[in-house]
Amino acid sequence: MIIGIGGAGGKLASGLSKEATVINVSEVEMHKLGLANSILAYTNNEKGQLVGSKKDPNIGKTAFNSVRGQLLDIIKGNAIITSSGGGTGNGITSQVLSYISSLEKVSDINRTQFIIILPYAKKEPSEYVNNTIEFLQGPLWKGVDSTNTGNTFLFSNKCKYEGRMAEKDFNELICSSLATLNSIPEKGDKYELLEGHIDKEDFEAYKAKSFFNYFTDFEYNPDRYFDEQMEENYNELMLRPDVPIEALFLLEVPEGYDHTVFYNILDHFDAQKVTPIYSVVRNPNIDKPHITVSLLYSRKPAELVDDYNRVAEETTREKIKKSIDLSPKLERVAVNMETKAEEVAREEGTEASEIKNILKRLGKI
Repeated sequence: MIIGIGGAGGKLASGLSKEATVINVSEVEMHKLGLANSILAYTNNEKGQLVGSKKDPNIGKTAFNSVRGQLLDIIKGNAIITSSGGGTGNGITSQVLSYISSLEKVSDINRTQFIIILPYAKKEPSEYVNNTIEFLQGPLWKGVDSTNTGNTFLFSNKCKYEGRMAEKDFNELICSSLATLNSIPEKGDKYELLEGHIDKEDFEAYKAKSFFNYFTDFEYNPDRYFDEQMEENYNELMLRPDVPIEALFLLEVPEGYDHTVFYNILDHFDAQKVTPIYSVVRNPNIDKPHITVSLLYSRKPAELVDDYNRVAEETTREKIKKSIDLSPKLERVAVNMETKAEEVAREEGTEASEIKNILKRLGKI
């Protein structure tokens, strides 16, 4: 099951599955999705439940109390998708992570995966960036560090803004990429198995590990170095991964193709001292080899916070510089202080010498 929290999370969850559950403080936004499984989180807002959380995670944290029992029950063994920049998703998910990190131990089968959409610091409001920094260095750090969470997937809005994409198109890309990853065990069952084996149990055990998960897929050319192809086919929807700790891949080859090219991929991971789990299958519907590969890495949220702080500081400096550049330039006016003193003295009916003495003490004449 997929659970979408907040506005962004709800839209993505509905794109991933019509059986998804969505949670929001805004009844209007929730009903727009038309899903049967919807949970309204109450905020005790005097204006009612028709408004969102206005980028304030504290509203989401308060609303968590109204859905606590129901939410903590359905997240077991499932995935939460949300954004870190807004109020509802950030606030409710922060409370979920705090709860999970407080537990002594969570079994693999009950671990929750987290799919987080991060704002693009150069283009989005500072409130989103600040909310994200607090989320990364607080709840997410504690959750991952507790080893009680499943995989955490970090997507970024950078691709959306730099590609000038419509939100709907961007969301469809994220949903499509996740569907490709999650189809790995299904393809292992559907097509002729040639080497290795990743069944549903293997796949779920892999996703239950408390690491960050980066994945990509592309047409594989065995005549080229695998690391070059990984770089060329970097998944722009996600943050770049750190050095992998574990890996998983599915290699699909067409009819009549020498499937032993998978050894080239094993050599790549062997050089990184990683032993991947894998499947090689014969897919009669393709003309060229295709690979879907996932990397688990342990880059700490504290390092991600440093990245966000750096980008936020650079953006702030640019805004200040732009503000200064756009400020009106005032011409410098030369003033003869002795003459001005005599003019003021005449206007005030006082002795010019008194004013001049004060100006001399101040070093003005």
